[in-house]
Amino acid sequence: MSKIARRKFIQLSAVAAAGCFVRPGTEAQAQDLPQLTEDDPMAMALKYTHDASGVDPASRVQPAADQSCENCAQLVGNEGDEWRPCNIFVGKVVKSGGWCSVWVPKG
Repeated sequence: MSKIARRKFIQLSAVAAAGCFVRPGTEAQAQDLPQLTEDDPMAMALKYTHDASGVDPASRVQPAADQSCENCAQLVGNEGDEWRPCNIFVGKVVKSGGWCSVWVPKG
């Protein structure tokens, strides 16, 4: 297992562990959730930014020119909303035009 794979595993494990503390049966609305900040420790670990256009495509694990939270499989909520919940950052909303290193294309 390479260092990158181990690092990604640890990051995703932390996200999964955080998800265990969410109370089942309670559904928060996007407008009730706090906005993720770029200086949040989890955001920093996953290189989250509010503006995907500022990320060099060559530095991405999956290089592609058009990556943003808007076209990521992890983003949920209402299409077109500026701030939406993300499966990675549980309990917070991310900017639709943002990006992080866990970006996965919508299938």
